[in-house]
Order: sequence, then structure tokens, then C-alpha cells
Amino acid sequence: MTSAIRNAIAIAAVAALLGACASKGQSTAQYDFGPLPQAPAPAPAAIGALIVADIAGPNALDTERMQYRLLYADARQSRPYAYNQWTATPFQLMTQRMKARIAQAGVKVLSTTDAAASPTVLRMEVNDFAQNFDSATSSTGVVDLRASLFRNHKLVDQKTFTRSSPAPSPDAAGGAQALATATDAVTADVLAWLATLPPQKE
Repeated sequence: MTSAIRNAIAIAAVAALLGACASKGQSTAQYDFGPLPQAPAPAPAAIGALIVADIAGPNALDTERMQYRLLYADARQSRPYAYNQWTATPFQLMTQRMKARIAQAGVKVLSTTDAAASPTVLRMEVNDFAQNFDSATSSTGVVDLRASLFRNHKLVDQKTFTRSSPAPSPDAAGGAQALATATDAVTADVLAWLATLPPQKE
């Protein structure tokens, strides 16, 4: 048996283990980001009230299905878990989490329906949200997004943030925890970035 054939068999076995259909009647496990961790450092008062728009991103992520990539096999292919899913789409989970974390830091978080209450709008677009397997037993949750801050409909600044976190287990549960941790880390980075921007002029 050649090494290429052995590799193909190994990849197929891992994919089957992670994503193949389970036994008949098995219920679907649902995951979210879990409870909020310890409160982050207080945000500077200069941020003031902030409208946080719903996070957007590629259509492939606009689903509750949990997905993963085998980087050592074909990094271009996204594979679905069987009998494992998010309680909402990644965009919805990230929006909820980031709003909660920003508010937890002391910022007054508003929605787009409160446009008259603040001229400052934070918009975020996801570039990547994935559980990537470097090997059959090791994976990492990666979150990459672009944040743009607008005041009075004018762009103040824009920056891309990327964070990764190792999964504690090579499965959907580990991926959910890793992606939650990476999202929290990105949120902390966004808060730190906002604190460096010039305050709203009176």
C-alpha cells in the first residue's frame, strides 16, 4: 500500500469520525458561546454610546451548521459536523456576544434602531470563523473580522482583527469552546482599538 493511499484512508477515517451520520435516533447537540467570562477592563469614557450593527459575513456562515476544515488534507473544503449545530448562526452568536462584552466593559451599547441616540456606529464583517484541524487530534478556532467605526456617516477608522484559540478536544464541543474564546479575544482587541480613536467632538 502506497503512502498516498494510506493518507487518503486516514483522511477519510477522520472525516467519517467527525462528520458522518450517527446512529438512528441520536439527538442533535446544540452549542453556543456559554456564559460570559470575567468582565474586561473598563472602557474609556471617550467611547460613549455606541451603536453596534449586526455582524455580517459570507453566506456560507449564515447557517446553524457547525463546520470544520482539515488543513492537512484540503484547506479549501469546509466539512459539516453531523448531529452538532449552533443554537443560532455564527453571525448572530458573535453579535450577541460582542454586544454583551462591550456593554460589560461599561460602554452604552445601542442598536441600529436607536440611530437618533448616537452618531457613532460600529460595523463588523467576518472574514473567517472556523475550526481548523492541523492533524487528526489537534484543532484551532480562528476568528477574523474587519471592524469599521463611523461617526455622522463618515469613516473614522477601519482595522482587521484575527485571533485563534486551541480547541481542548478534537470535536465539535472543543471547536465551540475555541471559537467562543477567540471571539472574546477579538472583542477585547476591538475595545482596545476603540480606545485609541479620537473622541466625539462636542
